[in-house]
Amino acid sequence: MKKRVVVLLGGMSSERQVSLDSGKACADALRRKGWQVSEIDPGHDLAQRLQAANPDLVFNALHGEWGEDGRVQGLLEYMGLAYTHSGVLASALAMDKQKTKIILADHGIKSPDGVLVDRFEAAKRHVLPPPYVVKPNANGSSVGVLIVPKGANSPP
Repeated sequence: MKKRVVVLLGGMSSERQVSLDSGKACADALRRKGWQVSEIDPGHDLAQRLQAANPDLVFNALHGEWGEDGRVQGLLEYMGLAYTHSGVLASALAMDKQKTKIILADHGIKSPDGVLVDRFEAAKRHVLPPPYVVKPNANGSSVGVLIVPKGANSPP
């Protein structure tokens, strides 16, 4: 009997397209390896759809908010489903760049200097002397990244 796997892909974050692309690639690879694959693009009925699919494993290919920040992991753990991905706490902490920097520093691991600023403040004035990179605190896949070049006269 083939093992059943649900691939979660798409979702509602700003990284939806990246998730659809990587999720489809994962689902195709799992099918080639002989798994019985169902793809779920989650909405508010995710728990019901997972319960109906009764998977042996949930492959989390969701990117960004909700898929990588511990929320879907919490649902999967609550439902008692095995899944691929870090657990709830690790996901929540890793998704928050500022908290990650603090944890890394506490363990003697260097990371680039950075400052946490409100996006409205960053839009009004330079927060550092250029050049610098602006990145949302909780996005991935380079979504929302802006590079402020040396000599830039106006903030991003």
